[in-house]
Amino acid sequence: MNRRKFLGLGLAAAVLVPATTLNAIDFRKTKPDTWTAKDVESGIEALYGAKPTASDAITLKAPKVASNGGAIPVTIRTKIEAKSVAIFQDVNPESAVAVFTVPEGGIVDYSIKIKMKASGKITVVVEDKAGKLHSVEKDLEVALGGCEG
Repeated sequence: MNRRKFLGLGLAAAVLVPATTLNAIDFRKTKPDTWTAKDVESGIEALYGAKPTASDAITLKAPKVASNGGAIPVTIRTKIEAKSVAIFQDVNPESAVAVFTVPEGGIVDYSIKIKMKASGKITVVVEDKAGKLHSVEKDLEVALGGCEG
């Protein structure tokens, strides 16, 4: 591939990538009370205005015991046609961890690392295309030392 063609393709990719994020919602601006909520229920209420229903259509993977509370691997998968995915935990001062806008036709297969200062529960809420809320929870034990890792 010659240099001009390579640079042209790079420029085209740089223009297309930001265009795909134009539909992302800045939940920190649109739902600020979500990020100051001290418990999971209040955070979900501030974000969605309703309570989710427990669902076995969501897979939440995390270790039973995390040796490092500062970097706990969490994987979320679902075949639900999602509009958004939110992650909450019940031990840190603020319960909200992250909220993702799922693009049209997007696949929910997310892996992230979260911080938890102590043992507690992780809650994932998936909002489907119709606005119905689905959730799954998982208890997690953090080894002594919490987030210091």
